[in-house]
Amino acid sequence: MSLREDARPPSNVVLFSGHMIDAPDRNVPRFPGDKEFVAATAIADTLSEIGVIRGDLAICGGACGGDLLFAEACLAKGMVVELYIPFDEPAFLVNSVDFADADWRERFLAIKARATLHVMPDELGELAPGENPYERVNRWMLESASRFGGKKIVFIALWNGGDGDGPGGTKHFMDEARRRSERIHWLNTRKLWD
Repeated sequence: MSLREDARPPSNVVLFSGHMIDAPDRNVPRFPGDKEFVAATAIADTLSEIGVIRGDLAICGGACGGDLLFAEACLAKGMVVELYIPFDEPAFLVNSVDFADADWRERFLAIKARATLHVMPDELGELAPGENPYERVNRWMLESASRFGGKKIVFIALWNGGDGDGPGGTKHFMDEARRRSERIHWLNTRKLWD
């Protein structure tokens, strides 16, 4: 589902960033698979708290875990979903979906069938030397959300508050989002998982 030119502008543009489901060999758990229901419930409750309505816009990545749980919750509420991925789809699936096994690939494909998929190298071109793909995709999602005005932007983070495994993660997105919006909802996984 994508926004048509003749569609009403969204009342809310909800951006999301959050942890992926832990890889089976992850040393320090961050998003254990058995916390999926807890995360999905917290995301759905936050969307209700925001007051999203049918036709509002949801922007997120497509990784297993938080991104796909958010997209599923948004589609269930009749929102328009845009997925933004930093690599071509086959590479993205290997790095950000398939490692978690379960049914994440099928869920990604089901969401993609009802959403608009934006592939960064296809739409923005190749990375500049030294440019981080994850930081670039975060900025791209923020710019895309800004097309409806900064006051409509709401940011949800499913995050433990840590620095992450590398540049361009949820911390980076949170820092960037705080510069654009005061409407921030932090789902602190250190508290959620208790």
